[in-house]
Amino acid sequence: MQGDQANDFPDPTHAPEDLDLIAISAFDATGIPLEINPELVWPKLTKFGSTWDPEVLLTAYRTGLFPMPYEIDGQESAIGWWSPEPRAVFCPDEIHISNSMQSALKKFTATVDADFEAVIRACGNPDRASGWINEDVVSAFTSLHRIGVAHSIEVWDLDGKLAGGLYGLELGGLFAGESMFHSTTNASKVALIHLAGLLNDGSGRVIDTQWMTEHLKSMGAKPINRREYCQNLPKLLEIAPILSVPR
Repeated sequence: MQGDQANDFPDPTHAPEDLDLIAISAFDATGIPLEINPELVWPKLTKFGSTWDPEVLLTAYRTGLFPMPYEIDGQESAIGWWSPEPRAVFCPDEIHISNSMQSALKKFTATVDADFEAVIRACGNPDRASGWINEDVVSAFTSLHRIGVAHSIEVWDLDGKLAGGLYGLELGGLFAGESMFHSTTNASKVALIHLAGLLNDGSGRVIDTQWMTEHLKSMGAKPINRREYCQNLPKLLEIAPILSVPR
């Protein structure tokens, strides 16, 4: 039903600056039409953005949007489409690596796409505070991993146990980071540092980490306004992906 809809995602740059939630799926998970307060101009309802299908997700990211489950009556039954103002991004060559992190790096090894499902499920651990990754998200991004668009960085301790990691989408020169986790101190930072090293080829790639936090700021993340982020996307998307290349 919804999968046959034409793309009706709104342009994020037209949204008010104080709004991060840009659109909401027009149908819930069972296909029932949703309604929002008719007096609200934003967020928009989107029929196209009412599934977790790969083509919907890829269109959204190329538009400057990303999805998260959206609660209706206490149930994660819809999809919210977000575009933060401002956005937090890293340039791969500007990651801050403290002296203590230099020492910590020696305690881990890192891989790419060695166990995507383990990473996304660790990121979606229901015991984590403010968890948002449900089975819809796991299924959708695992499908994107199968077609070579979603990637994971795994960080292993010296005993060979998974200690941390991150996952996201690589679309040309954009790596859209989705989530990271650690079970050992510093392991998520190691994952980010490893990712930046892989992407640091001088072609102007960007790591998008969505919302700014003090943790990300301390590692060199910079704020970028929504309009500039969206205006930069076409050029970034023209860059050849790098993580899909055999190593």
